[in-house]
Amino acid sequence: MELGLVIALFGAAMAVFLCGIGSSIGVGLAGQAANGVLSEDPDKFGSMLLLVALPGTQGIYGFVAGFWATIIKLNLLTGEIPKLSPLQGLEILAACLPVAICGLVSAIHQGKVCTAGIAVAAKQPQAAMRALIYGGLVETYAILGLVITLLLLNGIKL
Repeated sequence: MELGLVIALFGAAMAVFLCGIGSSIGVGLAGQAANGVLSEDPDKFGSMLLLVALPGTQGIYGFVAGFWATIIKLNLLTGEIPKLSPLQGLEILAACLPVAICGLVSAIHQGKVCTAGIAVAAKQPQAAMRALIYGGLVETYAILGLVITLLLLNGIKL
């Protein structure tokens, strides 16, 4: 396997892994808080579910970016191994970094925001959707990271 391809695959893997790590931390934080609420009132499961699931979306964004980089951009589904220069591999690695870093950081912070939202929704169930909006604001930056990654990947000539 050529060095350029290895570097490109490393970039795609970083997008998937870092977003996945951030999402698992964020969902874990919110899930712990929700389980505490559910131990007192199991009927609040529905209002807690969205707040727990929200930080998991960054993992999906990382998967989309990694899939786009490896399957679509590199055309690996055909079984033809593309010949990439190390510079092209670095371009793909660099293009994957916005979603990787934004996904990691925003998922963790979104988990913290959703954890606070769970505490609010536990005491005031009618405020659950307001708390979800605050979590959604953090999501904006993960989406921007994904958009930049996809635009950069599309701009790379192979």
